[in-house]
Amino acid sequence: MTTMKSVHAAKDKVDVVDVERPVPGPKDALVRIRACGICGTDTFFLHLGGMPSGAGGATRAIPLGHEPAGEIVEVGTEVRGLAVGNRVVVNPQGALTGIIGCGGELGGMDEYLLIQNAEVGRSVAVFPDDMPFDVASLNEPMAVARHAVNRSEAQPTDKVVVFGAGPIGLGATIWLKLRGVEHVTVVDVIPERLETALAVGADAVVDSATEDLTGRLKELHGEAANALGQPRAGTDVYLDAAGAPAVFDAVIANAKWHAKLVMVAVQKKGEVDLGGMLRSELTLIASQGYPTEIFEVTAELVEHRERFAKLISHRVPFSDVGRAFELALTPGAAEKVVVTFDEASHL
Repeated sequence: MTTMKSVHAAKDKVDVVDVERPVPGPKDALVRIRACGICGTDTFFLHLGGMPSGAGGATRAIPLGHEPAGEIVEVGTEVRGLAVGNRVVVNPQGALTGIIGCGGELGGMDEYLLIQNAEVGRSVAVFPDDMPFDVASLNEPMAVARHAVNRSEAQPTDKVVVFGAGPIGLGATIWLKLRGVEHVTVVDVIPERLETALAVGADAVVDSATEDLTGRLKELHGEAANALGQPRAGTDVYLDAAGAPAVFDAVIANAKWHAKLVMVAVQKKGEVDLGGMLRSELTLIASQGYPTEIFEVTAELVEHRERFAKLISHRVPFSDVGRAFELALTPGAAEKVVVTFDEASHL
């Protein structure tokens, strides 16, 4: 049987292994991967050396990649609505054998990906032929960002602060502006990221490493108060896409009466000033994944492709996939790395 290359997690590096090329059944489709983004979850698995599997810190190697885009090369006899040549993005949570690239049997950082029980709108969505594959591969992380914005219920008159100008924070910024939100401020400590935030539509940025965050937010969003009448920034919604404990401290210190904090980043354990939350009646909203958003975002991603393309900092060919993961693993070296597959990759 024909073999293909697949990327698996190893300790702080990746293993490229030969595996059998999938054979689709009557209800399946086979996708030739043309681009796949690298996510923080991928680097988390690399640090661990794989997926945790039981007690004692044991891990098992897993195929990586849950941000794939590609083209259909085979279609089962019972599949409807898909044809060879269709360009598609994939729902990683639609696979029968576990989440693609997140502990399941399949990974999107493969030359070919089997779509089990292929169904448009459930497991895949079709995008136009003139849409670049690398930008299409942003579909999954942009669904994560969209869910966070949906959870915020931000209104056009709201003033919003996004902490973290990585792909999720920048994606949330774009969605907030497309939603019609009046003022979005992005906070980060890396100047290059803040430049990108302005390029994708942020109304203002704050470098919290060099600027007085409280003073800047009051300047940008006006002054309000908490339940005790203490002066606070007029920000309505805070969105944590950074995952640093300092974010919670900053929000609680600045939160006005009835402000919201949406947590989409993975927070490590840390102390939270519950009394400070009480004094502002701060609402904490957790945002996980994309219960409905995975293909809700596709059409707008296509429509605003040039804006979303600014999120990609590096495009690395599959032949150099080790370097791609090195970039992703090195703090500050890259923002969004997308691995690209050309025709030669599939020979």
